[in-house]
Amino acid sequence: MNRREFIKNSAFATAGTMLIPHFLKAHEQRIIGENNGKVLVVIQLSGGNDGLNTVIPYRNDIYYRERPTLGIERSQVLSLNDEIGLNPALRALRSLYDDGRVRILNNVGYPNPDRSHFRSMDIWQSASAADQYLNTGWLGRYLDSTCSSCTVKAHHMLEIDDTLSLALKGEANNGLAMIDPQKLYRQTRNGMVNKISKTASEHAGEHNQVSYLYKTLADTTSSADYLIEKGNAKSNHAEYPKNELGKSLKTISDLITSGIDTSVYYASISGFDTHAGQRNQQDRLLKEYAESVGAFMNDLKNRGQLDRTMVLTFSEFGRRVKQNGSNGTDHGTANNVFLLGGPPRSSLVYNEAPVLTDLDGGDLRYSIDFRDVYASLLRDWLGADDKLVLGNSFAGLKGLV
Repeated sequence: MNRREFIKNSAFATAGTMLIPHFLKAHEQRIIGENNGKVLVVIQLSGGNDGLNTVIPYRNDIYYRERPTLGIERSQVLSLNDEIGLNPALRALRSLYDDGRVRILNNVGYPNPDRSHFRSMDIWQSASAADQYLNTGWLGRYLDSTCSSCTVKAHHMLEIDDTLSLALKGEANNGLAMIDPQKLYRQTRNGMVNKISKTASEHAGEHNQVSYLYKTLADTTSSADYLIEKGNAKSNHAEYPKNELGKSLKTISDLITSGIDTSVYYASISGFDTHAGQRNQQDRLLKEYAESVGAFMNDLKNRGQLDRTMVLTFSEFGRRVKQNGSNGTDHGTANNVFLLGGPPRSSLVYNEAPVLTDLDGGDLRYSIDFRDVYASLLRDWLGADDKLVLGNSFAGLKGLV
């Protein structure tokens, strides 16, 4: 079978599965340099979630003046302190706040912000400066840093999707993208796949690209066996919302509890680009997010896994302060970030509410660099060399994790 036939016929010739390199026999090898058992789950709100209608400055008259139809009524806001509260669609998140599992950060961004979805997402996923272009992600570089001299990597990072995000691509190692272990296992049980994987050694030296594809296929098959064996052992029947994020988080919960040596999981929910008719769309998405995360956190708590699991939620940018003429909001800059989970302690709003009297051309000014958030998570949660991963020294945020 030549290279063209392989790519044409292989069940793995898709964007998602061809991004699964560097996987050797996962059931025979463990990650070298694994961390202290802590887990980071990243949830991406794609499209630019409107932070001002998520964490609401309900005592600020400017907010209501600039959003005469979009502003959330004071009586509906789930107050957290005398200045800000949560969108009522986030009621499930409020119960986590009361349980001491929530950190809320306001005004998170970066210098010279970009309002393009694609570019700003690249900046957040790569942890680059606005004028810097990187082809690796911050979590991919974390994976590289766990063992700089190793050639063997197990499934240390998993994205619950059919394509792999930039965030999980490293220089030497990438994460694994999959929808769920069962689907991946069924793909690898294909008769043609088994036949091709068994011929890998016969063709290993013919062409570099062909050798790479054969190796990827053989290693993915091995990893699928490992994931299905471990995941099935701990599967549960906890109730989750029947939306895509709920399904993804249920898969992640099963994998965390299974004991596999994965320290980073990645999931996303899209639809937050609310230029028109924002209230109904955003409220629906925030409710899906909060109820899915609430089910996930309660599930992990009941299974004794929540204390070692931290959830980071971010969006590529916020929205402008003033609503537009279509009852929506346009692309903005600074936004809020949620950190959920970890050991129980006092929940808090980490920093000041958005300052609406000092805008940058109609946009919020950032006061926390998102890379300080990453630095704290890398250093204080995952136990990594944050300077090596981020390529610069960032102070981090004291007491964040």
